[in-house]
Amino acid sequence: MGIFTKLSQLIRSNINDAIARAENPEKMLNQVLLDMREQLAKAKQEVAIAIADERKLRAQLDEEQKLAGDWEHRAVLAVREGRDDLAKQALLRQQEHNERAVALDDTWHRHHEETERLKDALRQLNEKIEEAKRKKNLLVAKQKRAQAQKRIHETMSGLNDRSAFDTFERMAEKIEESERRTLAAAEVAESLSAGDSLEKEFAMLKPASESVEFRLLQLKEQMGMIASKSERAALPGGKAEKVNGPISDEDGIVQDAELEEEA
Repeated sequence: MGIFTKLSQLIRSNINDAIARAENPEKMLNQVLLDMREQLAKAKQEVAIAIADERKLRAQLDEEQKLAGDWEHRAVLAVREGRDDLAKQALLRQQEHNERAVALDDTWHRHHEETERLKDALRQLNEKIEEAKRKKNLLVAKQKRAQAQKRIHETMSGLNDRSAFDTFERMAEKIEESERRTLAAAEVAESLSAGDSLEKEFAMLKPASESVEFRLLQLKEQMGMIASKSERAALPGGKAEKVNGPISDEDGIVQDAELEEEA
């Protein structure tokens, strides 16, 4: 029964105190359950041995009762044959087996009762272990909730300190002030550059020498397709003719463009 006492004490131990002492309550509970199952396995082995012993005693009891019956039957045969001497010997053997059967019967009954108590204790221990397994999940959940509540409380306590919020507000104000100064500087630069708008407009005007029409006109003069500027000026009406023929509409457009350039 020593193993049952040890297992019962293990199960009756205060698991909540174990959780409070353990750094990892879930790991602690798993280890406790593992120890319980190991002890239960040993208890099952002892109960199995007790059951085997009980069956052995029962078999011996049955054998002694059978032998006693056999010797009684032999005594009857001896009496029928007129062999009282053999009948007496048979009755003595019968008495011996009956006495051993009585002793074995008493031992077997005590052992049977003990085995039944062991089997009942084993069932109860198994039920307690199953209950402990179910309770473990609940205890672990409670422990996690307690830890979460502790962290929340610590966080809330930290939030009550205004230093973090004050620092945040100062940084926000600093960023907004920097943004305002940047926008103001851009506005000032834009207002100062407004006085040079006339220069910007002139700068946007491209010189006539860079226009495509002017470069095309110069190319045709070089190729002799149109009269030079001095020759066009000498023509009556200011109209130019091609060196080898009349001026086409395209040439007229180019000349008009040139006259516009000169104007």
